[in-house]
Amino acid sequence: MSITSNTPVDASSPTPLDNWLALLESRHFKTIDMGVDRVQLVKQRLGLQFACPVIMVAGTNGKGSTCAMLESMLLRAGYKVGLYIKPHFLKFNERAQVNGVSATDEELIASFEAVEAQRGDISLTYFEFTTLAIMHLLASANLEVVILEVGLGGRLDAVNVIDADIAIVTSIDIDHTDYLGDTREKIGFEKAGIFRAGKTAICSDPVPPQSLIDHANAIGADLWLLGRDFNYTGDKQQWNYGGRSQRRNSLGYPSLRGANQLLNASAALAALEALRFQLPVSAQEVRTGLVTVELPARFQVMPGQPLVVLDVAHNPHAAATLGQNLDNMGFHPYTFGIFGAMQDKDIHGILTQLKGRIDHWCVTDLPLPRAATAEQLKQQLQEVGVVAQEAAGAESTIQMFPNPAQAYANALSRAGENDRIVVFGSFVTVAGVMKARKSGFH
Repeated sequence: MSITSNTPVDASSPTPLDNWLALLESRHFKTIDMGVDRVQLVKQRLGLQFACPVIMVAGTNGKGSTCAMLESMLLRAGYKVGLYIKPHFLKFNERAQVNGVSATDEELIASFEAVEAQRGDISLTYFEFTTLAIMHLLASANLEVVILEVGLGGRLDAVNVIDADIAIVTSIDIDHTDYLGDTREKIGFEKAGIFRAGKTAICSDPVPPQSLIDHANAIGADLWLLGRDFNYTGDKQQWNYGGRSQRRNSLGYPSLRGANQLLNASAALAALEALRFQLPVSAQEVRTGLVTVELPARFQVMPGQPLVVLDVAHNPHAAATLGQNLDNMGFHPYTFGIFGAMQDKDIHGILTQLKGRIDHWCVTDLPLPRAATAEQLKQQLQEVGVVAQEAAGAESTIQMFPNPAQAYANALSRAGENDRIVVFGSFVTVAGVMKARKSGFH
């Protein structure tokens, strides 16, 4: 089956790739359908395998940053690197990176057609289908190392049909409780599902659940724990990594800002240490890779005034880190918060972490059935004790908007040049503001 078009299209018209994505979204009866059996069958039909080391990264928070640091350092070392990362902000192509460049529509469509040709009567979710297609694309690209970001959990995630040479779990916290369980022990077990017997398993959570440790030991994985097998130290100028047999001293701080980035960087360096004979990376390549790494919306501070911060904090653990990072920024007279979230998230927990740090709340609807409404978000704010004043010039306000772009425009109209605007919550919230900025709102 092929979805193509010979007629010219303007920039606003659906492309063949758009048509594919719309078809995939409409097909499966569930958005999330946990389990790997169906994906495993299609993978086997495709003959999908990698002829190079594979690094897989799971975690509640920090997995995207860890993937980006690994990619940056390995690219600096001159390797041919593939990266699967998600979700995207402006274009689906962002999810598939080959040597730091997004895949083209044509490359993606060719892999979509390959999956379609092999799936037969097997029904796949949007995520399962696109995951197989992107892994097919990367497996066909003559790469020297592949980095795969897990979507949800680990054990039952579609990415886990691949056996990773290095498996990293960054952090474990309460999120996606409907699918992963409602305790860190249950969630830790799910994430440990990406570990493999005899292979390196890295966990950079400072307090790993016992379930993760037990599972790694039970299957015979080579478990590296923060504080036991690798660690970091540092001061305000530089930091050092120490592993089982390798030290990296006098490192510059990663260009990704935030309190937890040294945990993520340490996990990435542990992975490189485990691969040091297959993929050696020099001290200078590590330094350069860390200080030049880029990843959108992980405490991303945009240039200009008022200051704009983009952060995809969408669970209490990430919100606590965002709050800490905001506290470390120095004084701003007023902070405007643009917030939209999915209704299955712990919205109460997120808002509790940021209560008192935001003066003017701009809560927004999002264009997805799963999303909480602006009205629901306002109610949650009131429940955590945010008291809004309605008068002009009030010190604290809550306003509701139909989309992130209008929320952003309103915040811009009210913010002084020394104030700051924090955009956080769902990726869809941040993407909506990114699009607004691209179209001329600054």
